[in-house]
Amino acid sequence: MGGMGRLKSYLWRYWRRYLLGGLCLFGTATLVMWIPWWIRESVRIIEQGGPIGDVTFYALLIVSAAAAQGIIRTFSRSLIFNAGRDIEYNLRNDLFAHLQKLPISYYQSQRTGDLMSRVINDISAVRVLLGPGVLNLVNAPLYYLYAVVLMLSMDVRMTLAAVLPYPLLIWAVRNFRGKILTASLRVQEQMAELSNHVQENLSGMHVVKAYNQEANQTREFVGLNEDFQEKNLELARLRGLINPFMQGISGLTILIVIWYGGIRVIHGDLMVADIVAFIAYLNILAWPTAAFGWMLSLVERGRAAMERLEEIFKVEPEIASPPLPDSLRECGAGIEFRGVWFAYDHKVNGQAALKDINFALPPGRSLAIVGRTGAGKSTLVQLLPRLYDVTSGEIRIGGKDLRALSLSELRKAVAYVPQDPFLFSTSLRRNLAFGRDGVSDEEIEKVIRVARLDRDLEIFPQGLDTIVGERGITLSGGQKQRATLARALLLKSPVLILDDCLSSVDAQTEDEILKGLRLILKEKTCVIISHRISAVKEADEILVLEEGKIIERGNHQELLLKGGFYAELFR
Repeated sequence: MGGMGRLKSYLWRYWRRYLLGGLCLFGTATLVMWIPWWIRESVRIIEQGGPIGDVTFYALLIVSAAAAQGIIRTFSRSLIFNAGRDIEYNLRNDLFAHLQKLPISYYQSQRTGDLMSRVINDISAVRVLLGPGVLNLVNAPLYYLYAVVLMLSMDVRMTLAAVLPYPLLIWAVRNFRGKILTASLRVQEQMAELSNHVQENLSGMHVVKAYNQEANQTREFVGLNEDFQEKNLELARLRGLINPFMQGISGLTILIVIWYGGIRVIHGDLMVADIVAFIAYLNILAWPTAAFGWMLSLVERGRAAMERLEEIFKVEPEIASPPLPDSLRECGAGIEFRGVWFAYDHKVNGQAALKDINFALPPGRSLAIVGRTGAGKSTLVQLLPRLYDVTSGEIRIGGKDLRALSLSELRKAVAYVPQDPFLFSTSLRRNLAFGRDGVSDEEIEKVIRVARLDRDLEIFPQGLDTIVGERGITLSGGQKQRATLARALLLKSPVLILDDCLSSVDAQTEDEILKGLRLILKEKTCVIISHRISAVKEADEILVLEEGKIIERGNHQELLLKGGFYAELFR
């Protein structure tokens, strides 16, 4: 399905509103187009010295029609514009929901600012297409059709003379349409570049200031903004070329009517009333003709925006729940890796981050993973909640292949504390309860004691209701790590993954946290990654990874006796 094909599916949802709006536009056009006819009749009566009562009748008819078309026009605009707003609302919701389904790997290849620009700016451009765009695209043909039919009924030769310049309109559309579409795409892509720069700059402001890069960042922004301005000016130049051209066509048609009609009036072949009516019709057509360039730009910008949105919609979620998922209920939380290989490019012969990983972790036991930076430790644990899928082999939880489980049930069963803590710009309370609804204060107090966050609450201005700022910027690194640990503990998941989540915590606090965790871990299957021996030595089994392979395994004492990498780490 292409971008415009998808758009048709949204239009179909609101076809009743658009149909009713179209009927209202038809009614409006009917009233508007009969007004010049009645003016013609009034002038003819005056020319012929007819009764004033007839002129008054037509005058009242014209005033009534003008008032009625104003009311109906307002109703039609409300119907069509509101339908466009509703489609904008649904399209934005659908796009955001689709983004939630896309894998982590997709976001690693995309820029946040560009995605934000598509979700906000591009969808707004589509809304303008579906509101003012649809209204004018329906209105203009109606006006042209009505006017030509009524003018033909008055005088065929005068009508043919009046519409003589209009083939130039078709030429202009064919000539400018592609150029405006290309220029609109460039504007929207440059807007995405600008949005991305602003987003990265504001997110990394502490780095910008620490490295004294404010001036350089400003220069980069000015350069991007200049490019954005130039691309907008290019689009404006195209509009500037087509708009006067369209206005010229309108003026030329009136000039032809006055010149040719005047000659015929002089020769007694036409009445002044007919010229008045023709000029009135051409004046009505002047706006849709002059605004054709604006409408063309609006339509092409909406098309360009929809194609950019379709680039996201057509990305299929790589990781999804099966149609008939198995259940983890009444199954243990044991973990088993069977011949697991993983490559980020998903090619079996690609650069593997994990190579032939095999181990079994019974329910209620703990496994520690150690190794040098880049050995594949974090990659391994990210496979458990299916943030990535294995390239080959299989992973089982409770005896069930991960791919046979629903993502929702799997991720409720696996609480993951990442290496890089992330907090949302809301209260600490809401951050802690992020994964669960209806969390009680008693439950929160219990986990913050385990995470040793209770002492920090005393210095927070509003305790648990303190706003932590974007990405938790108001908290220290250690506080953020302890908050994310508490958040995971609140989930009460049978499997707990700790990915070097205490690296920013001082040794004494870490020791206190580990003591509290050991009581909780007796009830959970736990996988721990750490560079600190104090965090891993109590594990039931320890794996040592090197370049994606398991090179050592055993408990703390067994690995010390082997005198390998683990023993060196302990020294």
